[in-house]
Amino acid sequence: MRSDVLAALNDSPADITDVVFGWYGVMVERLPRLVLEGQYPSGVIDMVLDTDDIWGFDYYDAMLECGWSEERVLADYEQHHGPAVAWVLRVYLERRRLALHAVMPGMGAMLCDLRSRRIRMWALANAAAVDYDMALEQFPELGALSGSIVSARERLRMPDPVLMHRAEERFGRLGLDVSRTLYVDTDTRSVEVARQAGWRGVVFQDAGQLRRELALDWRPFYRASEGPSLQSCL
Repeated sequence: MRSDVLAALNDSPADITDVVFGWYGVMVERLPRLVLEGQYPSGVIDMVLDTDDIWGFDYYDAMLECGWSEERVLADYEQHHGPAVAWVLRVYLERRRLALHAVMPGMGAMLCDLRSRRIRMWALANAAAVDYDMALEQFPELGALSGSIVSARERLRMPDPVLMHRAEERFGRLGLDVSRTLYVDTDTRSVEVARQAGWRGVVFQDAGQLRRELALDWRPFYRASEGPSLQSCL
């Protein structure tokens, strides 16, 4: 096990009682391009999703995650890109459910396995409220989560340390102990904020890496009366 993992888990993954997950890229695989494919030529899609555009999709997606309304986003976007391109973004927002492609590979089984070991699971999600709710509807595996904090509802977005402190306070009222909690996210800045706040933090790569870091073998643990069905862990 790597030295950074040992530091994050204090050499004792067995004493972890809670895991707090980031959202996109950790729990939910989100593919925005799928929303526009078949609606517009690939060149138009490339333009709208251009990551080099400082007033582009990524910026306004982050604003939705901060609690901006769709109409505010569209109005502001139109000021930078004009009405024709803003209409493409409107189409995206109307069809946005299609971007929620799947639970990240291996993470449904991970949730079930952690639940069977009595480890509580939470979400600290950078997400628009409507997208978060749609993901819960679309993927029943996520019902294993004990609770969540959604950035849009807080009007704060990770890696803001205030959001981390809110998670500590709210989840703490339900029994979470930061010293025995692992925070998992793809964003290194968010993980560093968690560590600075006293959490254990690990940068997520994939479900296999997380299993190794939690010292979980690959065979899910079930009681003899249970099979490996989804319902046994919800």
